Amino acid sequence: MAKFTDIIGQEQIREHLQNAISMDKVSHAYIIHGELGAGKEFISKIFAMTLQCEKGKTEPCEECRSCKQTESRNHPDIIWVTHEKPNSIGVEDIRGQVNNDMVIKPYYGPKKIYIINEAEKMTPQAQNALLKTLEEPPAYGVILLLTTNVDALLPTIVSRSIVLHMRPARDRDIEAYLMKNLQVPDYKARICAAFARGNMGKAKHLAESEEFEHIKEEAVSLLKYIRDMEIAEIVTAIKKINEYKMDVNSYLDILFIWYRDILLFKATKEPNDLIFKDEIQYIKRTADRSSYEGIETILNALDKAQQRIGANVNFDLAMELLFLTVKENS
Repeated sequence: MAKFTDIIGQEQIREHLQNAISMDKVSHAYIIHGELGAGKEFISKIFAMTLQCEKGKTEPCEECRSCKQTESRNHPDIIWVTHEKPNSIGVEDIRGQVNNDMVIKPYYGPKKIYIINEAEKMTPQAQNALLKTLEEPPAYGVILLLTTNVDALLPTIVSRSIVLHMRPARDRDIEAYLMKNLQVPDYKARICAAFARGNMGKAKHLAESEEFEHIKEEAVSLLKYIRDMEIAEIVTAIKKINEYKMDVNSYLDILFIWYRDILLFKATKEPNDLIFKDEIQYIKRTADRSSYEGIETILNALDKAQQRIGANVNFDLAMELLFLTVKENS
């Protein structure tokens, strides 16, 4: 079960939705905008659960029949709109699951709530069909549009909806959540929060991912000893990166944060602000022997590698050029 108090780092959204409930001013349409994994579905579920809760408070009671059905996604008056095509939500999806259904009164809840995830995938025809319902919704109808790209929605849909923009959660809030709820040790929580960049869903995924832990250890080991490695050893390490299922940008993030720590330590000599503080002896050694210009060159090379890979340049070549720059400047 979950409550509004479990929503981390989105105080403005939490406050807005709870105020709407307490003042009985719930809108017919909300757009919740945030990046993938940020927690849009989680917020929607809690909002829907609270609206349908038999106790009628600003937090779900988590005990009534309605709350239990919402938790298991079996509430007849909360419809999670689905679509068969992976890359688009068609007009028939909207007509069948929203328009035609909304004319039927709620079975026993006070509202009928429609949650459309990946709303940016709605075709223009689907959006126009939804617009007809938004123009004259029944009093009990509430539509929640969850999207990573609000600009993909018709301006007329946006103008008829309340838009709630999710903000990146603070690292300290993410760390506290991971340590309390997932029993993650402090050093691991710190690293996951740094890599997640304010995305709670990504932080949880990283904290629970054995692959991420393994990749991090291998990447750090490579960086610690790259100065003394032969080119053939570096090429072998690059081949190994290709075996991982993790997004290569996450691998590059590990390298970026490592050199960000080196630059920070070189400037401040303060280990407490480092992400990789448990590797302080290596951070200190590299910071002492590297120039500011050398570290800057590596960070620029990381940016360039990311751009090259994004432009579909040969992966092995892009990584080889990067690691040669790292080796020369470490």
